[in-house]
Amino acid sequence: MTKTHLSGVSGAVTRRSLLATGAAALAMPMLSRRAFAAPTELTMLAWYGHAEPDMVAEFEAENNVKFVPKYYTGGDNMLGLISQSPAGTFDVILSDAEYVQALNAAGYVEELDPNDYALADYFPEFQNFPGNWQDGKLFSLVARFGFLGVAYNTDALTEAEAANYNIFWDPKLTGKVGHFDWHLPNLGQMSLLAGNASAYDIDEAGWEAVKEKTLSLRPQVGGFFDYGGTFSSLNDGQMLAFAGIGDWITGTLEKNGAKVRSVIPEQGGLQWSECFSIGKGSQKAELAKKWIQYVTSAKGQAKSAQMAAYPALIPNAKGWEVLQAENPAEAKRQGMTKDAGNAMDMIRAGRIQYRQWPIQQDLETWNDFWSEYKGA
Repeated sequence: MTKTHLSGVSGAVTRRSLLATGAAALAMPMLSRRAFAAPTELTMLAWYGHAEPDMVAEFEAENNVKFVPKYYTGGDNMLGLISQSPAGTFDVILSDAEYVQALNAAGYVEELDPNDYALADYFPEFQNFPGNWQDGKLFSLVARFGFLGVAYNTDALTEAEAANYNIFWDPKLTGKVGHFDWHLPNLGQMSLLAGNASAYDIDEAGWEAVKEKTLSLRPQVGGFFDYGGTFSSLNDGQMLAFAGIGDWITGTLEKNGAKVRSVIPEQGGLQWSECFSIGKGSQKAELAKKWIQYVTSAKGQAKSAQMAAYPALIPNAKGWEVLQAENPAEAKRQGMTKDAGNAMDMIRAGRIQYRQWPIQQDLETWNDFWSEYKGA
């Protein structure tokens, strides 16, 4: 009797246990899929650094995303990569502002809805940023920018000496002047030195003057460097002054202890600007949009300003406030404070011109001369 009773109890428990176990077993695959689903891959075409952990880890964790980057080393390289790839290859595209119109004209990017983004938080100068819009339609959103002037070794030159492009011809810099190997910023700076009111809108006489002045610098030049070579040659003192770059290079080195800095010369400086777009034909356009919303938000902008690969100024005014709270020293170093002479004051004072494609010559003409100059 006792045995029968125990057997009955045991059987009842077993049935309940089996039912519970079975339910749990049936539920486990669903739980596993939710908790351990493979992250969605989001492809990004960009300059190096934009898909590194310091920039994307938080977004990846919050959205179960894994960025798959393809890094390029210049606008021409970027256009080549896109033109050789099927539509939909790149979900997110970062491009320099002067190349956005080319991307749009070739049908490589999707139209954006301005209502999806925090444009009201941007400084007025960046809300209708040149190149982002075409016929009243938005195709990209500027996310960061910086200034190009004279980069210099602080042991070799004072700031006052470096604050004039003519320093490149100083005899003490013979063989110690470096070029970032890209025609647009270097020739733009030579155009400013030549006194052109608009660095990239010059007639043929102005263009000939730019070429003549540039060629006269060739004996001073110790090399033409890519991204990595620019860093190393400044860091080890191989080059003591550099044309075509700015704080996006020297800021990283300076923070790591190198004796280098950048200054905007009295003749003025240039502005590089990086913009995000959604690649044409992306199957993950909603997720790409979510990324652009994140990186252009105040929080994302403060992160972008401090990007490990290279720092930048940011167009989101509320992002300045976040940066000032999180890292006041970096905000001050980059001029993103309310102090007089800050980055926006420099723009508003007319000391900065946008880097862009030449207007009265075609791009190939400038590129061909750059090749001639390098070989001279």
